[in-house]
Amino acid sequence: MNDFVFCAPTKVFFGKDTHKQAGSIVAGYGFKKIMLHFGGGSVKRNGVYDAVMDSLTSAGIEVVELGGVEPNPKMSLVRRGIALARETGVQLILALGGGSVIDSAKAIAVGTANEEDPALFFAKVAEPKAALPVGTILTLSAAGSEMSNSCVITNDETWEKRGLGSDFHRPLFSIMNPELTYTVDRWQTGCGIVDIMMHTLERYLTKESEMALTDRIAESILKTVVEYGRIAIDNPRDYEARAQLMWAGSLSHNGLTALGRDYFMCCHQIEHEISGMFDRVSHGAGLAVVFPAWCKFAYKHNIHRFAQYAVNVWNCEMNFAEPEKTALAGIRATEEFFASIGMPTRLSQLDIPEESIEELAWNTTFKGKRTLPGYGEYGKDEIIEILRLAL
Repeated sequence: MNDFVFCAPTKVFFGKDTHKQAGSIVAGYGFKKIMLHFGGGSVKRNGVYDAVMDSLTSAGIEVVELGGVEPNPKMSLVRRGIALARETGVQLILALGGGSVIDSAKAIAVGTANEEDPALFFAKVAEPKAALPVGTILTLSAAGSEMSNSCVITNDETWEKRGLGSDFHRPLFSIMNPELTYTVDRWQTGCGIVDIMMHTLERYLTKESEMALTDRIAESILKTVVEYGRIAIDNPRDYEARAQLMWAGSLSHNGLTALGRDYFMCCHQIEHEISGMFDRVSHGAGLAVVFPAWCKFAYKHNIHRFAQYAVNVWNCEMNFAEPEKTALAGIRATEEFFASIGMPTRLSQLDIPEESIEELAWNTTFKGKRTLPGYGEYGKDEIIEILRLAL
């Protein structure tokens, strides 16, 4: 077991109708003026916006609104939010939405409290030194941003999609009502299931490091997401299924499933370039394509680990004489599960032409400035090989 530091300070308010407590929760922290940040019109159409606004105004909270967050949130809106936050003097950014809204809120919170252009933080040219507090009201089980230190923003001037990990991104509190995910459609539910699994799998399928407890936690999350994900796909108003997915999403990305070992997130890094270059691609859908391809490329470097995954998550039979067969069975089971919930597993299903593979690989290396850590170092040639396995 490696040494580690674990920090998960976000206070969680979980359960039915908790979004209607937003006003008392915000007031309880002493905030009097906040920015309510949200996406398109869905929260207004389904009544969630009205319920939250009623709760906030009833508690005497002054609200400054900023909507318009898109999937793969954009730096241009972040800059608008920073200007608005500074102009109005808000004390808290309250994100009403899923991972894209939460990440946009985090970037606004950091940008408001620092003089530098926020794009410099995501380019790793500068580091934030402060941030406004962020609260969340979660409406989509997927990104885990409601408890994580992670934030991903697309610079819509360069179409570079970059992530930034910082403890300034940890939300102060998160309100989680599984009922708010009832109206999430089949496609986005499937994308969320994949994203939750990938946040766990990219911390699990790593180099050898003895951490049995973390393994069991990760395997439990994966098995839970598979079981209840199927139920949520078939019956979107099943509260228990939605609740299990929501909590699994939070645990998958708050650091818990990485404790005691090193890990790498190369599938996420490759996918960021896909959905950065092809903005129409949903993050979870891109991951569903990249991950099986990466597994086929990487499994021989740690057959035991992949075989363990196959047995403990997918109940595959262990072939002690030929463990490679067991490892491959687990990869097939993953790919078949993704397809069963309506997710793509090939680049062609995302309408991404083969001709774009070389550019995607070059962009993933930041145009030759980095390699991805994995079982060895992944440069342009290795990434091209991975993407070709996704054809």
